[in-house]
Formats: sequence, structure tokens, C-alpha cells
Amino acid sequence: MTDDLAFTSAAELAQLIAGRKVSPVETVDAVLDGIERAQPALNAFITVCAEEARAAAKEAEAAVMRGEKLGPLHGVPFAVKDLVNTKGVRTTFGSFALADNVPAADSPAVARLKTAGAILVGKTTTPEFGHKCFTEAPLFGRTANPWDLSRTCGGSSGGAAAAVAAGLAPIGIGTDGGGSSRIPAACCGVVGFKQTLGLVPHDLTPDGFGNQSHITPMTRTVMDTALMLEAMAGPHACDPHSLGLPTPDFVGAARPEGDLKGLRIAWRPLLGNTMLSREVREACERALTAFAELGATVEPAGLSPEDDFASTEPIWLILTQSFWNARFRRYVAQFGNRMSETLLRQMDTGAGHSAVALQEAMFERTRVFREIQGWFERCDIAATPTLSRTALAIDHDFFAPIEIDGETADTVRKAWYPYTLPFNLSGNPAVTLPCGYGADGLPIGLQLIGPHLSDARLLRAAALFETARPWAAERPTVPGL
Repeated sequence: MTDDLAFTSAAELAQLIAGRKVSPVETVDAVLDGIERAQPALNAFITVCAEEARAAAKEAEAAVMRGEKLGPLHGVPFAVKDLVNTKGVRTTFGSFALADNVPAADSPAVARLKTAGAILVGKTTTPEFGHKCFTEAPLFGRTANPWDLSRTCGGSSGGAAAAVAAGLAPIGIGTDGGGSSRIPAACCGVVGFKQTLGLVPHDLTPDGFGNQSHITPMTRTVMDTALMLEAMAGPHACDPHSLGLPTPDFVGAARPEGDLKGLRIAWRPLLGNTMLSREVREACERALTAFAELGATVEPAGLSPEDDFASTEPIWLILTQSFWNARFRRYVAQFGNRMSETLLRQMDTGAGHSAVALQEAMFERTRVFREIQGWFERCDIAATPTLSRTALAIDHDFFAPIEIDGETADTVRKAWYPYTLPFNLSGNPAVTLPCGYGADGLPIGLQLIGPHLSDARLLRAAALFETARPWAAERPTVPGL
């Protein structure tokens, strides 16, 4: 019963708690027990706030028994990536430089989940300052993929994805600055949603106007994503992109009702890359038949010169490496010998970017936005693989080439996840959905992208696909659980 409870969706848990069929105390205890048992194998958490969670669970149970009006996530445990502030709970950013940092206030997304009744159980792992797609750092070591401990869980929200996939928390907060929620979600077989820029306010970036990072939901089901977005979205004074944005009915959109007649989907198997594994392509194309069966029109894109899409990595690197140097270079003198070599090397590589080069990258970002928005004159949703192959080895050298179908491809960023970077630059909503498994038994993800503020449309398409090709009952076997 304990294991089943820990693997129950947030939507179902909230109903069970509200109906007095399950108590918040036993729910939190089940989750904390799972975290403790799985931590030696997965290493998904940096900090577990068991005492605070149990106290909150007792308060939540008392509210139920008093018959109070309950929030939509009342008593539901949640985890938060350690890049997002949590009041009174250590927030390290995966770095020795901030190992003892305890925020005085919650980030808006965290505060809003708590207002909805959710209970914080801990902080999940991230590479130092979220700088890469593998979740490892000198501060805590490596986080493993729950489907295969020898493979990476992805990153930088790898701890959140691994925890949700293994049933260590029904929902988690991640972040996504270049694919950081979608990459690990695809690796771990869960739902990773990057909403339209500004829809969920971001209080942690010092560059509010040039921001390309998102604070995101990480869940096993589409409805749980909708519940998180419903709670977290809405304008906030900390984020200029959030001001004035409408907040749609996410939960209503995620009800798998009706069909997809009239929806036009454009399939883009390549996006600035040249290699895609056969099994990933086949899994994605099988998944797209489900959309067709639901009434959507699915057509290939990229067949004409105007559909050619150049790699966005050069633009992203100039913007991001400049940002890293401006924000994190200050820690090198004191903590450099305890910082991630991959972060230091990338900061050094980008230290020479000129102000003109940075401004030109900003111009290019605008061009990319306009190009991608132009796609939606001919379709309603674009579809791509999320990753070009299944999860890489847990100890893969970040700077080394990867292999695809036994052939040497380009480096990790260029060849494994070219599909995620563009939509951080453009701000478009994008969601990765589990759509099958490779020959190695590891999950494969399909990514759907929409025009700005089409988040509800993406949720509806995702929910209907989930009903047609369900995945949430699939569970990895994790030592200790």
C-alpha cells in the first residue's frame, strides 16, 4: 500500500485526501520512506525536509478533519529543484559556493503550490547552477536514471525527473533554460512541460528582460502538469514577461474529452541536426499515428527551402556563456577548486565574447522567434523528437561526441538535444511526452511545440494522446523500492 500510495498521481491523491480515504500524514510518510530507500541508488535529493513536511502534513490532516475548504493539491507532496528558492530550506544551486544558503522567502511558484495545499518534501539535484544536461556536481555526486542506473537521468532537472519517475514525489518543480526539464523528462519517461515565457513568473534570473529560463512542472501525468500550471501561473511583479498574460483553464484543457479534428501537426524529425536514431524516429512516428487516429492531420515539414532550420547552439552559447560569466565568475577565486570542471571550461570558452557579439546574438534570438512563430501559419502544433537517442551513459564526457546507431555523431549539445534549445530562445511552449522505449529498455520522448500562449492547446493534445497511448502505469525497478 505504501509503494502504491507513493506512485499515485497528484490528481488522484488530492481526491483521496479530500474524500478522507487517505491521510496527508500517511501520504507524506510514504513519500519520505521511498526517498530514504531509493537515495543510495538514485541520489535524487540534495536536501530532504522530513520534519517540516511531517508538520505540514499534520496541519493538512487537521484541516481535512475540520471540514475546511481545501486547495486543489491539498496534502500532495512535491519536490523542488535546488535552483529554486524555498523559505527556510537550504537551496544550494548544486554548488559549494551556496552550500549553506537558506532563502528567506519562497519563489512565487513554490509559494503558490503551497497555497494550493501542496507539501514540500525536499530539494532535488541539479548540476552546478544548472549548467549542463547531466545531473552531477562536486557537491553531491551523480544522479542515476531510475530505468538503468548506468545511464544519465538527463539534466539539469535530473533529480526532479528521476524522483517523479521513481515515485519519490508525485510532482516536482524543475527549470528549463535550454531543455533542462524536457531532456530529463524524456530520459526518465515522464511529462516535461516548458510553458510560454512568463506564464509562470521567474524571480531568480537577474536579467528579467532577456530571460530564456523557465520554472516548470515535472509530472507523470498530463493532468498533474495542468494542476501545477493552474497553481503556479499568473502575473507577478518580479517578472516583466508575466505581466498582463492571461491564465487559461489548464485543468479543463487537460481533460481528455472529444477529439483532435481540425488540428494540423507538422512533423520535423530534424532540427538543425543531421542524425536521428532509427528507433527514436520510428517511436515518434508511431505516436503520431495516434494523433491522426484522433482526427488530427499530420504532415511532414522541412521539405522546402523555407523550412530549413539552422542550429541555434551558437546563439544560445553566446547568450548563456556571457550570462554565466557575469553571474558566476565571482565564485571562482574562492571556490574554483571545488566547482564543476565543465562549468569552468565553458565559462572560460565564453569569457571573450564581446558586447557586439552579445548584441548580435540578441538580434538572432529575435530572428529565431519570428521564424518559429512563422511555422504556425501552416500548422497548429509542431512535433519533433525530444532527444536524438535514449539516455547516454552516466559517465559520458560532456565534451565528447556521442554515438547514434553505432555511428559517431557530434557533441552532446549539437547531436543529442538540438530539439530543445530553440524554444528557450523563442519562448514558445513545448512539452515532451513518453512515446515508447528503445531496445535498451529506456524511454523515448516526443516533443510538441505550439505558438506563444497555446499552452492549453498543447495540454489538450497531450491529454488525448495519453489516453490513447497511456504510460503512467509503467514503473522502473529501483533498488531499495
